[in-house]
Amino acid sequence: MGLPTTFRFYDRRRTGHTISTRSGATLKDTMVRAGQSSQKAALRYQHSNDDRQREVADGIDAYVQARRARTDGNRAAPPSGTQRARDT
Repeated sequence: MGLPTTFRFYDRRRTGHTISTRSGATLKDTMVRAGQSSQKAALRYQHSNDDRQREVADGIDAYVQARRARTDGNRAAPPSGTQRARDT
């Protein structure tokens, strides 16, 4: 087939699960796509990396900032812990 000797078919499943969840799919969505009936099996193939953790942190920060803006009215929200860490 012309595949490298290091190729493992299960790596494709791992990649598919990871891309699926990074695109916004829920665990259940991923389980249905992969034909899995157990969350344990689905979670085994999902992975996170530094880029994804940055996206999650940014999403949390955006959510908190939006909530602060709604409750603070016209007051400027102080920089978040994430933003302060980035500024150092």
